[in-house]
Amino acid sequence: METDSKPSPSFPLLCGVWFALVAVSVAGRLWQPAASVTPLAGAALAAGAVFSSPLVAASVPLSALAISNLVLPGYGDSFSGWVMAGVIYAAFAWPVLLGGVVRKGRLLAILGGALASSLVFFLATNFAHWCLTDDYPHTAAGLLACYAAGLPFYRWMPVGDVAWTLACIGGLACVPGLAPFGGAAARARPISSHPVNAA
Repeated sequence: METDSKPSPSFPLLCGVWFALVAVSVAGRLWQPAASVTPLAGAALAAGAVFSSPLVAASVPLSALAISNLVLPGYGDSFSGWVMAGVIYAAFAWPVLLGGVVRKGRLLAILGGALASSLVFFLATNFAHWCLTDDYPHTAAGLLACYAAGLPFYRWMPVGDVAWTLACIGGLACVPGLAPFGGAAARARPISSHPVNAA
């Protein structure tokens, strides 16, 4: 028994995918139809599914953040601002670790990855804001108040992450020579060890 393995995408194709995901992420972050509705999580999940190296995959959302931050307001030059920036960058980069799950192409896994990305970003950034500022008392009640104040900004984020994730992954799945979302079953399909004569 042998396994039917798909050929790896070519290097030029992977470069094109990298630049396309970064470009879409930058454009989508600069133009947001609603607060926190950006392609960053979707691009990160797609990058994690396409690129075998987590570092290369993570460079997609990190590069998009760095480029778009040249235009958007920064996080400040204080220590707190730098820490907050690190939390934001990490919160947008970690979804690449879900690439193996997303690569299987199951809809529930893709939706779960998108929703998990939104939730982790909300929890991490609001917790960092509570820790780093004096806007809320450093008590359990203060933390809950901080999360409550962040809910209006979170309201559309899951919707945007799901929509952009489906768009990014669906678009890449249609690219000839790429198709990273065939599923483990397709990649491990047994084939006959006997030669087949071509007609």
